[in-house]
Amino acid sequence: MNYIKQEDLHFIGTKILQRKEELAENKRQDLAEAHNIHVELTNFRIDLLTTYADSILMEKGIAIDNIKQWGENTANLLVGNQLPLNIALEEISYYRDVIGEIIKEEAKNKKFSLDAFYEIISHFNTIVDDAIQSVIRSYVKDYTKKIKYAQYAIDELSVPVVRMTEEIGILPLVGDLDTKRAQYLMENALDKGKQYKLKWLIIDLSAVPIIDTMVADELFKIIAALKLLGIYVIISGLRPEIAQTMVNLGINLEEIKSFSSLHQAVQYANSSIRSLT
Repeated sequence: MNYIKQEDLHFIGTKILQRKEELAENKRQDLAEAHNIHVELTNFRIDLLTTYADSILMEKGIAIDNIKQWGENTANLLVGNQLPLNIALEEISYYRDVIGEIIKEEAKNKKFSLDAFYEIISHFNTIVDDAIQSVIRSYVKDYTKKIKYAQYAIDELSVPVVRMTEEIGILPLVGDLDTKRAQYLMENALDKGKQYKLKWLIIDLSAVPIIDTMVADELFKIIAALKLLGIYVIISGLRPEIAQTMVNLGINLEEIKSFSSLHQAVQYANSSIRSLT
């Protein structure tokens, strides 16, 4: 900065730091009353005020890096506590006005020139704008990651391999099977089959309303892959229309043990194991 002395900037930064606890407490009360949100955000506010104070003293490039780190930390806090993005944006704007008033008062007291006042206000506004952009980008990134993780967890729960005995597992499928879910089904079946050291895996289709040709092809690949691991597959709940789809695809159902009910499939698996012992 060319029009303002470094010691004046330090004085402004010190003034902000001296009042940060007071300013943070005032906003805490406002937030609780306006939004009925009682999550402890005092440290967030103090970090914001400290970052603002520090950034006033920094060169633009360094200040941007400083704000970026703050934005990432803030986004983690919001997403982790399931708080809306507008909470942070409101507070960023609130402290823009508060600190702007502090700068204005100090400019009067120190009798800054118009150029000096404009320079520091312009620099500070750039810091605030960067803070807004940083927290928005980081929030969207973190929130998207959280959604993907939640979807992964849902997918995992939707294709559970249940271990019935030491050597027999059951994979009950519920709802529509699309290609993506069928691919996840293959991964989970192979992983759990190997982990549990299964000899038989019963794939129950009783609660699957329809299977298209692409999904039927994926299902056949799962059966073939499990066979390579030494795991024999039994299909239960195979309705006529699903069987017809698989036949049209060219899958030879004669090589796959299938039963109309899960009970029959379990009985067959148990009897097969007993015959081998």
